[in-house]
Amino acid sequence: MLGNLNHVAIAVPDLQAASAIYANKLGAKVSAPLALPEHGVTTVFIELPNTKLELMEPLGENSPIAKFLERNPEGGVHHLCFEVDDIEQAQIALQAQGVRILGSGGIRMGAHDKPVLFLHPKDFCATLIELEQK
Repeated sequence: MLGNLNHVAIAVPDLQAASAIYANKLGAKVSAPLALPEHGVTTVFIELPNTKLELMEPLGENSPIAKFLERNPEGGVHHLCFEVDDIEQAQIALQAQGVRILGSGGIRMGAHDKPVLFLHPKDFCATLIELEQK
């Protein structure tokens, strides 16, 4: 079911400062910021030869990232994103195994304008998993 690792998402308290660290200290290519109100975050992507890093800061006080940063003020790894060929089939197969889908339980559009699902961390060794359709 799982395809490639698409990205590792890192919650940060200051997107501009975090972007500068990756760009200036490591020479990374950093995308322009993208606000995603439906997810409550503003993101940038760090392009790597074999995957991406997603830096996220809260967009509004109701952002799920804001709650994460309350517990982890300096930020940290938030989730892993894996590609799947067919997200609807993945959802059906996972729910049949008792895996919980976060949010409304439905498929939403993600930062790459592709369908995504978030899987409950308690079902995956305390790790939040995002699935993104290829």
